[in-house]
Amino acid sequence: MSAPESTPLPQANFNYDPRTRVVCGPGVIGQLGELVREYGGRRVLLVTDKGLKQAGHEQRGLDLLQEAGLEVAIFDDVHCNPSTADVEQGVDFARQQNVDFIVGLGGGSSMDCAKGINFLLTNGGKMQDYKGVGRASKPMLPLIAVPTTAGTGSEAQSFAVIADAQTHMKMACGDKKAAAKVALLDPELTVTMPATVTAVTGVDAISHAVETYVTSKRNFVSQMFSRQAWKLLCRSFPVVLEEPNNIDARGDMQLGAHLAGAAIENSMLGATHALANPLSAHFDVVHGVAIGVMLPHVVRFNQSVVGHLYGDLAADAGLCEADDPQAPALLASWISSVVARSGAPTTLTDCEVDPQRVPQMAADAAAQWTGNFNPRPVDPQLLEELYRCALSPAVV
Repeated sequence: MSAPESTPLPQANFNYDPRTRVVCGPGVIGQLGELVREYGGRRVLLVTDKGLKQAGHEQRGLDLLQEAGLEVAIFDDVHCNPSTADVEQGVDFARQQNVDFIVGLGGGSSMDCAKGINFLLTNGGKMQDYKGVGRASKPMLPLIAVPTTAGTGSEAQSFAVIADAQTHMKMACGDKKAAAKVALLDPELTVTMPATVTAVTGVDAISHAVETYVTSKRNFVSQMFSRQAWKLLCRSFPVVLEEPNNIDARGDMQLGAHLAGAAIENSMLGATHALANPLSAHFDVVHGVAIGVMLPHVVRFNQSVVGHLYGDLAADAGLCEADDPQAPALLASWISSVVARSGAPTTLTDCEVDPQRVPQMAADAAAQWTGNFNPRPVDPQLLEELYRCALSPAVV
């Protein structure tokens, strides 16, 4: 798989348009009610999920909002990888409540569903109408996003990633009006994550830092976010796997995930995410698991084009000098090893993926928007080859 040489990108050319205020630190969840009031909220839709209810976060959010004198309606029927059906159910509920503000509390699923509800509640239609960028014509309700995981960075993005309930393929629906007014980053909320959730969300965050640093749409601002995110994540992820109650490491993970999410907003993602989505659609592979399997192979695939950039990341992780020609391979091996250390599968065979379905998945992956921003162009044939590489153990 030979590749063309990369073309340096002009570092001074970018369009940075931040929309989200960030409030960060242990205990900042206590400011939730006053922040909603500050932005004019009176009747709040709290969007979360059953797992957060069991962990006690839903009740805490409810208490804080009610203590601030706010009326609260709770929608907690969000499922993992929210679909158009989840959004439609949430919209039907919200319309009955006459809400004027939305709080998304949880992982990427809750925050994306909250944004999806906001699209339809304010602009009408169905989620498919908003696939792409900038298709909402009317103002949206103010939103505060409160992540309880350190993974998607959804709180930093104006995109809602929603799966079509019929095809199960994910749609990226973006509009600047959908961005959260405030992102509340409280690492204390992430301590309750089960070990498996810590693992798969952490791998997802790492992939965001790695992919955004090299995409064809990268720019000076996005790379600042990407690299700082990587520095935080690569040092703290192994720590939280071993010491789940380490608040400092949890804080680094949450901030790193947020910065990587901010990088996505500026630079988009690449082939890893294009490859991951069909795995979730066809075989119900958890997103972070699919990412962990595919990312090392994509790094190796891209190294002839952006090897020098992977060298920066490898050096930041203490793997080698930045100009070491083996840097991309060392980076890919580090990713594979940390995925294995987390207890997640490292091959598609481990994920029980049927090799006969690979051609169809490759065609589906080629239709994914994120593949357009991979630094090395991809097509169905190349994506199929990447899937087949991932069926067996990664090369070390």
